[in-house]
Amino acid sequence: MSLAPRFRRRCLVLSLIVLVYAFAVPAPSLAQLMIVGNDEKMTWDAAGKQVFLPPGKDTVSIIDITNREAPKIVASLPLMNSIIGPPTNLAITPDGRLAIVANALNWVQDGAGWKSAPDNRLYIINLATQPPRHIATVEVGRQPSGLAINPHGDLLLVACREDKSINVLAIQGDDVKLIDRVSVDDPVVHVVFTPDGNRALAAKFLTHKVALLNVNGQQVTYAKYDMPTGLQPINIDVTPDGKLALVANVGFSDGHVDTVSVIDLEAKPPRVIDHVVVGDAPEGLAMSPTGEFAIAVLLRASNQPKTAWYYNENSSVVVLKIDGKKVTKVGEVEVGGLAEGVVFSPDGKYLYVGNYLDSDVSILKVDGTTVTDTGKRLQLPGHPASMRGRAR
Repeated sequence: MSLAPRFRRRCLVLSLIVLVYAFAVPAPSLAQLMIVGNDEKMTWDAAGKQVFLPPGKDTVSIIDITNREAPKIVASLPLMNSIIGPPTNLAITPDGRLAIVANALNWVQDGAGWKSAPDNRLYIINLATQPPRHIATVEVGRQPSGLAINPHGDLLLVACREDKSINVLAIQGDDVKLIDRVSVDDPVVHVVFTPDGNRALAAKFLTHKVALLNVNGQQVTYAKYDMPTGLQPINIDVTPDGKLALVANVGFSDGHVDTVSVIDLEAKPPRVIDHVVVGDAPEGLAMSPTGEFAIAVLLRASNQPKTAWYYNENSSVVVLKIDGKKVTKVGEVEVGGLAEGVVFSPDGKYLYVGNYLDSDVSILKVDGTTVTDTGKRLQLPGHPASMRGRAR
């Protein structure tokens, strides 16, 4: 017998062993990450006046929260982003492989100063590389704001405020491609999928409504049905069972109370069934992974003039208990100045809140529906304008 057939058989056996090992041993899982958009172009002075600074110092921080009380920044990429709009202009795919960041506003020279203009860029970040890196830029409609990724991880919706449209993008591997634009008649600032991926809700900020969208595969259509909310809906989230949606109505951050609207998604058609008074200017909003409660983040005029009667040095997080279709405010905890984004750890036992004025993240502990401040903070390389964890 010649050596060639024997060699081929040995190679075949070795190949089979490699295949068996590959299937038997699971691939190492990606780290538990959240992403934070840091805007260094806008701040407020002591009189509460907006100050526009030169561009070029914005970053997107990727943060490993595997160690819940000692998260660490694994990368900060020099990508432009903006505080204008809801703190949901970025997201992570359900498999944790990609992060997508929308830049709502570009910065242009205005005499000796600067001014904003609608941008149209999405940044695609590969989180699986070491370190994570920016791999592509995709153009969409004007002023892309809040965005959502469906549970299958293959469809992205982007609320484009100046275009009055929801942009639809297909995700395939590392490729993210614009495939449609759906007009919704009014400026929209955020959009969210229902857990089954068959519907979506879009916040119409200026007309105080939430629009219903139908989703069939990659086809998204506006149902021509809107639900009235409180003043200036800016953020939406849905319970894991898909029965309720909560809408944060930011109002004007003027010392007067604002609301979170409750939408019954099981009703035909869906409808607003309650308005829960939460406090001054809820903007950040996040649903607990357990669905037992949600968190609304109150601005509380913390960026307003210190002489104003309604000024507060700190923002706060409000705990909203969910019991069936009844939503009740059960707690409130102070955090830092002008808190924007909020993220739950995947197990729901910790909460991370971005404090814009303090350039850090508050780390809160969750026990049931009780939320307490650990007193620990993560320092950031800039002002956190937005925060998201992995899409569920």
